[in-house]
Amino acid sequence: MTSQHKKTLISLFTICVIMLLPMLVSAQLDGIPNSPENAPIDGGLSLLVAAGVGYGAKKLKEKRSKNQ
Repeated sequence: MTSQHKKTLISLFTICVIMLLPMLVSAQLDGIPNSPENAPIDGGLSLLVAAGVGYGAKKLKEKRSKNQ
């Protein structure tokens, strides 16, 4: 098996796991919630924004130090 085939298989496996994982790790006990305000998005969204800002700052710092 070539390295290209291995990369393709790993990619397909990863995509399948990512697509099937939410069904296995459902936080809801009984079906779909009645109203959309039951879904809390505050905590996780704040962490994602903070991680994005930190990553962007790191990349900007690396780019500036490379240019000098």
